[in-house]
Amino acid sequence: MRVIPRCSGCLARVVTVSPGPLVRVEGQPVSIRCDVSDYSGPREQDFEWMVSRSANGGRMKIISTFDAGYSHQSLSKRVASGDIDVARIQDDEVELKIAELKALDAGFYWCQTPSTDSVSSGNYEARVQLVVIPNTLRVSPLTPPSEVPEGSDLTLSCNVTRELTHPTYLSVTWSVKRGATSEDILIFGPQGDVVTGAKYARRYADGGVRLVPGRNGLFELVISKVTTSDDGIYECNGTEWTHENGGKWIKIVESKKEMGTVAVTPTEPSFTVTLEAALNPQGTAEPTELACHVTNITHLPPGGRLGVSWEHTTLPGTFEIDMGQYVCSVSSWSVNGQGDMVNTAVHQSSPLAVRWDAKLPTLNVVAKRVREASVGGATFEMSCTVATGNLGEAGYSVLVQSQDSLEGAVRTILTLSPDNVLQHGGATDPNRRDSLVLTKSGPAEFRFRLAGVQLADRGFYWCDITAWTKQQAGQAWTRATSAESNKVKIDFQENGPSFAVDLLSDTSIVYPWETAKMDCSLSVSGSSPKTHDLAYEVRWFFTRLRGGLTTTQVASVDRFGVVRKDTRNSSSDVSVERKDTHTYVLNIHGTQDSDSGEYHCEATPWYLSASTGVWTQAGELTSSRVFLTVRFAVWESLKLPLLYGVAASIGVGLFSLVLGLVCAHCCCRNTIHTPRSRNKLMELEMD
Repeated sequence: MRVIPRCSGCLARVVTVSPGPLVRVEGQPVSIRCDVSDYSGPREQDFEWMVSRSANGGRMKIISTFDAGYSHQSLSKRVASGDIDVARIQDDEVELKIAELKALDAGFYWCQTPSTDSVSSGNYEARVQLVVIPNTLRVSPLTPPSEVPEGSDLTLSCNVTRELTHPTYLSVTWSVKRGATSEDILIFGPQGDVVTGAKYARRYADGGVRLVPGRNGLFELVISKVTTSDDGIYECNGTEWTHENGGKWIKIVESKKEMGTVAVTPTEPSFTVTLEAALNPQGTAEPTELACHVTNITHLPPGGRLGVSWEHTTLPGTFEIDMGQYVCSVSSWSVNGQGDMVNTAVHQSSPLAVRWDAKLPTLNVVAKRVREASVGGATFEMSCTVATGNLGEAGYSVLVQSQDSLEGAVRTILTLSPDNVLQHGGATDPNRRDSLVLTKSGPAEFRFRLAGVQLADRGFYWCDITAWTKQQAGQAWTRATSAESNKVKIDFQENGPSFAVDLLSDTSIVYPWETAKMDCSLSVSGSSPKTHDLAYEVRWFFTRLRGGLTTTQVASVDRFGVVRKDTRNSSSDVSVERKDTHTYVLNIHGTQDSDSGEYHCEATPWYLSASTGVWTQAGELTSSRVFLTVRFAVWESLKLPLLYGVAASIGVGLFSLVLGLVCAHCCCRNTIHTPRSRNKLMELEMD
C-alpha cells in the first residue's frame, strides 16, 4: 500500500474508545471498544491496551494484537485463560473483553495504535475510565398460592433492592413459563416506564393486569379474573441499569428467581337445558318451532357467554327428512388471559321427537305446443302447466331441457328460479339468447318461446319443475318436490323458398336514339325469407337474330350490388338499376339498328337459411325472351330535311324578287320618256 505523506490541512490519525465512565458490576463481563481513523499505512492496524489505577498513575500492559508476550506478568494468566481477551471487529476496530470483572480491574484503560504514518499527526491513544461496583442486587419474590379458583385475582409480589454506591437504576419483570417456553407479562423500569408482553397488552389496557408499586423495593402485579390458561411457573427478574453518555441504557446485572407454580382450579358453570316444541306441525310443509330453555345458571364468570347448537337424528322408516329426534346443546364460554373466548362447559337437553301425519306433496307438469314451427325461421312456443297436491303456497323453479333424440344427451336451455331470476343454460348459443324467452304466464303456468328455429333446434323439449316452500317470509326456500313434463317435438323439413323470373318490356319497337327498358322481375314463394335475408345475381344476354346461335352478355349485377357492363358492337350505352327487392331494370340509351335482336335475363337467388343460419345459393333461373326492334322510318328521317329545304327555297326566291324590284326601280330607270313604237309591238304580235 502506497504511503501518502502528511501535509498541512490533511486529516490526522484519530483513536477513540467507548465513552465513559463505564459503570460495571463486579463478577459481570465488560467490553470496551477502540477504533482508529484517518491513518495511512496498512489497512489492518494493530492495537495495544494498557491500564492505570489512577488518572496519572503508571500504566500496566494488558494485551496486544501483534505481540503475544506483551501482557504484564500479573495479567498474563488471565490473558492465557481467556478471562482477558482482545477481539478484532474489523481492520480498524477491536474490542477488549473481560469475562468476569474484579474490583481491582477499576481504573483508566488506554488504547494505543503504533504509528504507520509517514508523518506523525493526530492522537495515537485514547483512554476511558472503568468503575467497578459491588454486586448488591437482591431479588426476593413471595411465593404465590399454588391453587387459585378460576375467576379470582392472583397477586405476584417481588422485592428488588440494591445498595446505592453509584447512580444506577432498577427494573422488575414478571414472566410465566409453560414447559420450555417463557413469555413476559409486564416490565416496569428502569425509568418508570411500563412494557407489556404481546399476549397481555389487551388485558393490561382493560385493567385485567395492573401494577401496584410498594415501598422498600416491593413491587406487586395483580392478574384479575384468572382462567385455566393462566396456569404456569411464575418468575420475577430484577435488573440493574446504568445510563451512559450517548443516552443508552446499559444492563449491568440481573437476577431471575422462580416465584412458584400456580394452578388455576376451573369452576365449571352450571345450568339446566330443556327442549320443548313451541309449534307442532300437522302436515308436510308446515312450520315447527323448538324452544331451548337454559335455567338455573351458576358460576358463569363475568363476561361469559352461552352458545347453542342443534342435533337431529332421522326416525327410521320415515320419508320426511325433518322428522326425528332433536337435541339442543348449550355451551358456556369465558375470556382467557389472552382475551380469547374458550369453551368451559357443555350441557345437552333430553331428545325431543318431532313427527306428523305425512302426506307427501305431489306435482304434475303438462307441456303442450302453443305455436308450431313447421318451417325454418318460424317461432316455436310451448306452455308448461303445474298441478299440485298436499302443497300450500309454493314457488317454482323451471328448467327447460331438450335432446336431439330420446336416447340423446339432455341439454339445459333456460332456467327460472323461484324468485323469477332467468339464466341461460350451457347449451345456449350466446348469439341466439335474444331469441329465447321463458316467462311465468300464470300462477302455475310457464311459457317457453324459441324464435327463428333452425335445423339444429329439432328435437324434444320439456319442462323440469321443482316446487319450493318457505316456512316464514324472509326465510330461504326449501325444496318440496319436483317432476318432469311430457316431451314436445320440434320437427320440420328444410325445403327452402321457390323462385321464378320473367323479362318484361313496355314496348318491343323503338326508334333510333330512344331508350329501351327491360325489367328482369323475380318472384319468391314457399318459405319466403325476410327482405334483408335475400339477394340476387342478375345477368342480361343479347342474340342478334331471332333464334340465333350467337349470344353475348350485355351487363350483370352481383348479389352485393356491383354492376358490370360488357363490351358491345354498338354505339349505344347500357345501365342497370334496382327498381325494388325483386326487380332489376336494363336501360339501353341511344338505341341503334345494331341493338335490334332477342334479349333474356338469367338470375341466381341467394337466401339466408332460417334453418342453418348460413347463406344458401338457389338454382339458376332463365327468363323468357323479348325481341326488340329499332325501326328506321323514311318519312320520319326525311321530314326535317325536306322542311328545311322548302323553307330555304322560299326564302331565297323572295329575297331575289325583292332585290330585283329594288334594282329595277332605283338603278335602270330613264329620265327622258321614249314612246314605244307601236309598229314593234305589232310585229311582235304577228310573229
